[in-house]
Amino acid sequence: MMLPARPGDTVIGMETGVVTDGDGTRAAARYPYRTHVDRLETGRAARNRVSPADLGELPDGLLAGTSDRDATGLLLQQAHSRVADLVPIRHGRMARTPFTFYRGAALVMADDLSRSPHSGLTVQLCGDAHLSNFGFFASPERRLVFDVNDFDETYPGPFEWDVKRLAASLAVAAFDNGFDRKEAKKVARACAREYRETMGNQAGLGTLASWYTHAEPTDKLDEMRRIVDAPTSDSIRRQIKKAWRRDSLQALSKLTTVVDGELQFISTPPLIVPVEELAVDRDVSAIYGELLERLPAFRATMSPHHRVLLDKFEFLRMARKVVGVGSVGTQAWVLLFRGKDNGDPLLLQAKEAQESVLARYLDGPEYADQGERVVNGQRLTQAVSDVFLGWNSGPGFDGIRRDFYLRQLRDGKGSVLIEALDAAALSAYGRVCGRVLAYGHARSGDAVSISEYLGTADEFDRAMGRFAVSYAERNLADHTEFVAAIDRGAVAAVDDY
Repeated sequence: MMLPARPGDTVIGMETGVVTDGDGTRAAARYPYRTHVDRLETGRAARNRVSPADLGELPDGLLAGTSDRDATGLLLQQAHSRVADLVPIRHGRMARTPFTFYRGAALVMADDLSRSPHSGLTVQLCGDAHLSNFGFFASPERRLVFDVNDFDETYPGPFEWDVKRLAASLAVAAFDNGFDRKEAKKVARACAREYRETMGNQAGLGTLASWYTHAEPTDKLDEMRRIVDAPTSDSIRRQIKKAWRRDSLQALSKLTTVVDGELQFISTPPLIVPVEELAVDRDVSAIYGELLERLPAFRATMSPHHRVLLDKFEFLRMARKVVGVGSVGTQAWVLLFRGKDNGDPLLLQAKEAQESVLARYLDGPEYADQGERVVNGQRLTQAVSDVFLGWNSGPGFDGIRRDFYLRQLRDGKGSVLIEALDAAALSAYGRVCGRVLAYGHARSGDAVSISEYLGTADEFDRAMGRFAVSYAERNLADHTEFVAAIDRGAVAAVDDY
């Protein structure tokens, strides 16, 4: 169902300055600037409509053991638009643990969140802000930053939907790691408190200072390392160093080989399959000709000064590559470029962008190109983004138009191993994620209004703790039902990849 504007809602359009009034009518503001007093009042009005405490309750019918909604059925709906041969891999990965199930169940949670009261305070949502969608990557200045790094589901919506997704992922991970209900709730509350306090700090900064705020692992994750035990601290240090080594040269060594002096992708189906093997009944040279014709359109979506950099590389090869958990089955390609020689590579990932799972539940904008949606959402939310970030659309191998966004496959990218974290480490990591989520929301939304809504007491923190644990139990029940459906043959799944 579509989530309508609630009575009294004031939603500020993040790009146009359009105001949606309480009766649902739209009136173009003469100028989108709003005074500080107006922004404070917006937060207070939202708090009067729906208190932060109200956000902590699961609606009737969603508590574990009482729901009649079909989570497995929602997931199977997504299979219709995906590569049929890869869908069982997605299901197999989701079935492994409640946490991997949660990673793939963004649609299920969007459906659940649409049934709950919401603040009406809009930001550019990540849309899938679970723990594993935060991580390291290199900035254009070659500094390692920490931020949200997945925007497949980005869409404008109530700020707390991202916070709930993050807090619940902490509780799911806590249960997976053997922690009890009390510990899980404590971890989720700490994350919510960090988000609330960070948003308060952002609201107090100057506009430019708030916009430029970001987290660097050498700063924020050092703070985390001081809290955890020595083995965990050493593990985090190793993962940061490992991230620096994940670049195009490292990807080249893993994904390609040289045949008769020419670089080619390796073939390890179904995970990596060169175009040449997928198009056995087509003229491969014609396919590459079509791809070359599409490159200028992608180039045009990049920042002008970065187009100059792209022009220094020659496009060589392409292969299909299976990635992630929730994304498995959508079309994802790796494009190999060469600079001055074979030892000077660039690898770009072209990832299919389908409609955000949030779009069917939120009364938001329509996008002619879903790749553009992802790129614009990422550029708005991240402090720094990949220099090759852009989008392109065109017919796929099946002749159907598909939208893609492109970025570097690896550029200092890495993440913390969630399964290895003890309670103190998980809590510290959750706080770091809550902090950078608030940074992104402050850039795309109104930090003053959100901070005024959240207040200085712990009402919101406690609400997120309650919600996170209840939803983690709901997720556990959904995972159990999903595995049972696989066992009885109702859902196709393979667990070999």
